[in-house]
Amino acid sequence: MSKKHEREVRVFNAANPVGSPVRYWSGERIGAGAEGFTRSPAQLLSGHTAVVWVTGQAGCVALSHVQAEERKT
Repeated sequence: MSKKHEREVRVFNAANPVGSPVRYWSGERIGAGAEGFTRSPAQLLSGHTAVVWVTGQAGCVALSHVQAEERKT
């Protein structure tokens, strides 16, 4: 397992509990992306890719394609 990706998962989860608003891109980070909410904690996929499941997306999204958004009150 990659220590870098393990740290990325820990940092993301500490700042973004399940239900947190995010902007995500299913491919390249071009354009505005889509808005959603985390529906799982981030985790390592196959021991090498940091991912999280988000609403509006059937599969997981790599954390490199996810941007945490501020919670709207």
